[in-house]
Amino acid sequence: MAVAPHPLVSAARSLAEDVLAPNAARVDQEGVPVSHVEALRRAGLLGVSAPEEYGGAGAPDAVAREIAEILAGACCSTWFVQTQHHTPVRLLARAELPVRERLLRPLATGELMAGIAFAHVRAFPRVPVRARAERGGWRFDGTVPWYTGWGLNDVMLLAGVTEADEVVFAFTDAREQPGLRPSPPMRLAALTAARTVTLELDGLWLPDESVVLRTPQKEFALVDRPRNTNASPAVFGVAEAALRVLDEAGETRTAHGLRGRLDEVRRQAYELAEHPVPHERIEERLTLKTRAYDLMRAATTAAIVAGSGRALRLDGTAQRLAREGMFLLVQGQTSDVRRAHLAALAQI
Repeated sequence: MAVAPHPLVSAARSLAEDVLAPNAARVDQEGVPVSHVEALRRAGLLGVSAPEEYGGAGAPDAVAREIAEILAGACCSTWFVQTQHHTPVRLLARAELPVRERLLRPLATGELMAGIAFAHVRAFPRVPVRARAERGGWRFDGTVPWYTGWGLNDVMLLAGVTEADEVVFAFTDAREQPGLRPSPPMRLAALTAARTVTLELDGLWLPDESVVLRTPQKEFALVDRPRNTNASPAVFGVAEAALRVLDEAGETRTAHGLRGRLDEVRRQAYELAEHPVPHERIEERLTLKTRAYDLMRAATTAAIVAGSGRALRLDGTAQRLAREGMFLLVQGQTSDVRRAHLAALAQI
C-alpha cells in the first residue's frame, strides 16, 4: 500500500509546478520576487523543521530534504534564498536565551524571513569579522563576503570571532544601519537572482539580548564540519530537473541510466545523513558528495547536448540548470570538500 506524501511535500510540489518552475527563467534574469517568499510562507514551508509548539511543522529531516530537492529543481535561486532561513530556526530551537522567545515563533510561521552571515567563520584562522564585548553588548567589525537574500530577509544571523577564539552568533535587522553597509547586488555567473551582497561592518553594536550562541571556534568547527561533508539535496534536485529535460527531449535511455545511478547515490548519502554520529565516516560522506556532483554535472551536460544550440538561449532550461549546477559545486564549500572534489576530478 502506497504511503501518502507528507502534506508539506505535496505543498512544495504544487508550488514548484504552479509558480516556481513556470517563472524560473524570468526569475533567473530579474531576481527572486517578494511574492515567492510570500508563497513559501503561505505553504508553510518556512517552518518545515521548526517546533510545532512555536507554529512550525516539526517535520523529520527526510521531509526537509525532499522539499529542498523539489524547490531546487524548480527554481534554484528561490531554494537558495529560503534555505538560509532554516539554520537560524534550528539554532533558536536549541537555544535557551531571551532571543528565542522573541524570534522563534515569527520565524517558524514565516512572519519573518531570516538570512545568515556566518560562512566566513569557516575561514579560521583568518578572521573576516571580529566580535568584541562592548557596553553590555557586542561590536562587530570586518567584512561579510557573502550575504544572500538582501531585500527579502527581515533579520540576519551574524557571527564574529573574538580575540579568545570564541564565535558569537547574534541577530540583527537585515537592513542598512549604523555600522552595517551593504554593497550593490553582486553579478554572478549563476544565482544572481538570489540577491547576494557583501556587508561592511564598522562598529555594528548589538545588545547581549540579541545573542543566540557563544561557542569556542574549535567546538563550532567540530559541529559544522559534518554539515558540509554530506551531499546537498539541491544537487539531487537540479540533477533530477535536468533528467526531466532529457525525458522531454526523447532521450529516455540516457535519462534512465543516469537516474538509476543518481537514485543509488542519493540512497547511500541520505542513509549517512541519518547516521547518529555526524562526525563519523567523513571520507565516505565526501566520496558520495563528489559522486553526486559528477552525476549532476553529467545530467546537466546531457540536457545541453540534447537541446543542441537552442539549449544556450537565456530562456532555456538546460543552460540555467547547468549554471545552477556550477554554483552548487562551490556552495557551502570547505577546504575538506574542495580537496576531496579536486582529488576525485584528478582521477577522471
